Amino acid sequence: MLHVDVPSTADLVSLAEARAPASVSIYLPTTPVSGEISGDRTVLRNLGREAAAQLEAAGHPKRDIAAIEAHLEDLADDDAYWRYQAHSLAVFVTPTFVRTFRVPNALGATVEVADRFFLKPLFRAANFPNAAYVLALALGGVRLLDVSADLPVSRVKVPGLPADANSALGVSSLGVRTESRRSDSAAGQRASLVQFCRMVDGALRGFLAGEAVPLFLAADERLGAIYRSVNSHRGLVPFGIDSSPDDLSDGDLAAAARPLLDRLYAKDIADTRALFADRAGSGRATADIAQAARAATMGAIDTLLVDIEGQVPGSVDEDSGAVSFADTATAANYGVVDEIARRTLLSGGRVLAVRSSDLPADAPLAALLRWAV
Repeated sequence: MLHVDVPSTADLVSLAEARAPASVSIYLPTTPVSGEISGDRTVLRNLGREAAAQLEAAGHPKRDIAAIEAHLEDLADDDAYWRYQAHSLAVFVTPTFVRTFRVPNALGATVEVADRFFLKPLFRAANFPNAAYVLALALGGVRLLDVSADLPVSRVKVPGLPADANSALGVSSLGVRTESRRSDSAAGQRASLVQFCRMVDGALRGFLAGEAVPLFLAADERLGAIYRSVNSHRGLVPFGIDSSPDDLSDGDLAAAARPLLDRLYAKDIADTRALFADRAGSGRATADIAQAARAATMGAIDTLLVDIEGQVPGSVDEDSGAVSFADTATAANYGVVDEIARRTLLSGGRVLAVRSSDLPADAPLAALLRWAV
């Protein structure tokens, strides 16, 4: 089982705001198999030694280097912590604090030393939808399931959620006469189904209010279409599990929903790329690093796609956003694209870490702008 603590937007902002002359960012692949973690601890210690060497070469005080080494050694020695891991570990450390996140996506071993943290690999974990609700909707029963990457599926108790159509409508069957309508007619039965779906939507409306977690619908074609016509929850995904959940267990539904999370993220990226292409001709999109740096400094980037793997060493002027490129990465500079992402985040923009194939040719980023710059 994976044990994850994916950073929230507030966590990312806090890390983006942090500044210290000696700031170390470490990413390493880990295994959720507790009996095989010794190698992961060795990797962390090796990356810690590499960070210390970079700090020493940059002339940082020995006491600061020693404090960082102590933080990392304490983490490597924490047996209880290493018993529960995901596929990757992100570690952020300065002489005065250490912060870790266990994330479900696979990241390569990386160490970065600068006066700010290297956050780009963390954006994918933060933006990828790692959890969802599944509404299993059928005439014979209604279930809301909580599906996540690291925990078994669980049923969610929703106040007022109908148990089934017949009890909700107060009839023994949708094919019998009631006082208010003939429900055995096609029109009458559809009206009853609409009423049932409205009851379900009404119960979910208050429960899901303010939730950013996606909602997948599992229903047969007819009932699913009716529910979507009355749904009021903005998080309902336009695609779902298009079959009756009557014969599907909670585990079956969770297994069917998890691939839909990948599809949802792919759709998000595709929609952003299409919008980039549409705006490029009007000056409200750019794949140029220098222009994107100026735009990020002005708070003009609405959405930013960045290459999760590529690095462009250098620095960005605090006031003008002018870029100074460097030939190699050292403790005296940082990743320019990561800095653009940091400034985008701090100005309320959205950052998506993607593969290079999702970006314009030969570009390490793609920025959608709030206004032309």
